[in-house]
Amino acid sequence: MLLRNAKIAIVCDWLTVNGGAEKVIRAFHEIFPLAPIYTSLYDGKKVPGFEKAKIMTSYLQKIPLAISHHQHLLPFMPSVFESMNLDAYDIVISSSHSCAKGIITKPDTLHICYCHTPMRYAWDNHGEYFKQYSMLSLIKKIGLRLMHDIRMWDRLAAERADHYCTNSQFVRKRIRKYYRKEADVIHPGVDMKRFRIERGEKNYYLAIGRLTPYKQFKTIIEAFNVLGKSLMVVGTGVQEKELKKIAKSNIMFAGYVPDEELPKVYAQAKALIFPQVEDFGITSLESMASGRPVIAYRGGGAMESMRENVTGIFFEEQTAAGIVQAVRDFEEKYGNFSSEEIRKHAEKFSTERFKEKFIDHVSALWQEHQKKLEIS
Repeated sequence: MLLRNAKIAIVCDWLTVNGGAEKVIRAFHEIFPLAPIYTSLYDGKKVPGFEKAKIMTSYLQKIPLAISHHQHLLPFMPSVFESMNLDAYDIVISSSHSCAKGIITKPDTLHICYCHTPMRYAWDNHGEYFKQYSMLSLIKKIGLRLMHDIRMWDRLAAERADHYCTNSQFVRKRIRKYYRKEADVIHPGVDMKRFRIERGEKNYYLAIGRLTPYKQFKTIIEAFNVLGKSLMVVGTGVQEKELKKIAKSNIMFAGYVPDEELPKVYAQAKALIFPQVEDFGITSLESMASGRPVIAYRGGGAMESMRENVTGIFFEEQTAAGIVQAVRDFEEKYGNFSSEEIRKHAEKFSTERFKEKFIDHVSALWQEHQKKLEIS
């Protein structure tokens, strides 16, 4: 094996929420189980799968409440990652949607960045970020000034990786725009063994994820207030109280659902409602792995993972009215969707395929890197 003698380390922004990025890092850990994982913060209770991993956290881990409020620690993140000592490694794989790509490696070290996205809140989404999140006007002003400095650092830090790969063509274009870098696309995978098809009546629509503004949960709630159909909302977040206040009785909030219970939640849903623009969208794949269709906004990574009128349908407007019409259109077509065909499509994006493609990619880059070192 080409990588057998290489010393490898994994670096990621934080391990405090169990989202799509964390699933990719878990796959990296399965590929390279002996590689230590360097990160700013780690919560083993909320992010399972790393019990046997060697986790190297930063000084932020010792700060009270830091784990549950990592978003407030962004000003400290650049220095956290720049101070990590990675001199002992031949290959460093950074998994980055924030500052992890800013690590500093030796000239002979190969740094491969799997970039989930350029920082949304620093680049194309910075205006919406400060509009959507409730905060004092003074804090907003300070935040906008700080974000200018973060953008300057982020652009500089983007030069430090030797190679980029990413999760979708959608993000590839954004990396080219903001970092002026080319990236290879390796779609992330879903663990097909975890999910299954269940027979029987499907009684509710499903919305799942962190309850934050960009996920469009408020739009979903407004739509189902009009529709009157059963909706289950899975997840917690800053908007939870606000959403519960406006939701009618047909909407149930399940809160945090443990990983082992999620497959049943997906399998018993009529369809997943997916109105946000995601970089790729692991939750939509998990729904498809369960044989359940997806009602998605036509944008972002969903356009690469879904097959229209086979795994679900798209709608054109990111509004409550758009979701209402989409659900009504879906109801008319409901009998046309095959659980088996939906799951078969999801198999193209399995975790096993992702791991095979990624290790082949790393091996090829390492071989090329060694040749360059020999020449120099």
